[in-house]
Amino acid sequence: MTLALLEGSEAIADAMVAAGCRFFSGYPMTPFTEVLEHMAAKLPTVGGTCMNAESELEAVGMAWGAAATGTPSATGSTGQGLSLMQESLAEAAYARVPLVVLNMARAQGDYWQATRGPGHGDSRMPVLAPIDVPEAADLTQLAFHLAFVWRNPVLLFGDYYLAHTSTSVDVAPADLGPLPSDDWSLDGTTSGTGHARLVSPLGSGKRSAAGGHDLAQHYTDCARATEEMLGGIEPRAETLFTDDAEVVVVAFGTPAKYVRAAVRRARSEGARVGFVRPITLLPFPVEAVARAARGARAVAVYENNQGQMVDDVRLAVRGAVPVDFIGRLSLDSSGFGIAPDLDGDYLSRKIQEVLDGH
Repeated sequence: MTLALLEGSEAIADAMVAAGCRFFSGYPMTPFTEVLEHMAAKLPTVGGTCMNAESELEAVGMAWGAAATGTPSATGSTGQGLSLMQESLAEAAYARVPLVVLNMARAQGDYWQATRGPGHGDSRMPVLAPIDVPEAADLTQLAFHLAFVWRNPVLLFGDYYLAHTSTSVDVAPADLGPLPSDDWSLDGTTSGTGHARLVSPLGSGKRSAAGGHDLAQHYTDCARATEEMLGGIEPRAETLFTDDAEVVVVAFGTPAKYVRAAVRRARSEGARVGFVRPITLLPFPVEAVARAARGARAVAVYENNQGQMVDDVRLAVRGAVPVDFIGRLSLDSSGFGIAPDLDGDYLSRKIQEVLDGH
């Protein structure tokens, strides 16, 4: 094991390189900018390419093209920049292109954007939400693995804290198992053979002499692939103190670290409080949340937004217990998401209010 003190943005860049990423593109927007800068420095040393694009539209197009050749590729932005990428990410899903996407978010207002898309139609992206820098390094490599196993874009949901926190971390290539054979990428070897490959959101079959593609069949095939993907990825969650909990608190990402500390404080003071942290936001750990809520009087959800994941928690418990939202949008003056509410006393008070109210 080789530990190094790394800022989160550099650890994520190192993890992408360790996972085999050899193409990265993006447009500067803090806190995504820092990852882009590190990739610009690191990729040329391993024979890769990093492109500082003219905008997020060009960035996702460049990554799309590189990924279609079978080159492990990634792009990203903050939520605002990803809004511009939604059409292309949906088309990448329909073309079954493996691509890793970073959302170095400002607060947690992009939950719906991340889990209800991308973009149009029934396209979906698995979403991984790390709590700290070491987990971000691990999940970044997992994102590349899942992207190639399922031939689909995969999103890593980070934030300003994650990008700027320095932690001792070991970033080494992870052995996550074999990948399917590459029988789809556009590497040029099949051109002129009569068996040329096609990577397109309109389908992998060539146009017939009579006209266009059979889009109905293609979208049905994509729906089947999406269903298999979401059923084949094991939902991940961290759970603590749920066996006897009267109130279970659910939180994700960096804020979950502060919520977890508040739950531990409450336990030390005799309160029967449990904790669940979804790590995969899609597929959502429905069973872990439902199991934790059994026997509880209520579930409390903290998010640094106006309430988004709370919908998935309510769906998971299916009305068995009340679900209270205890979060709120909390930002510094820059809007980057450095949340004044991430304070032990505040969080402890909100948890106690739920205990007293139920």
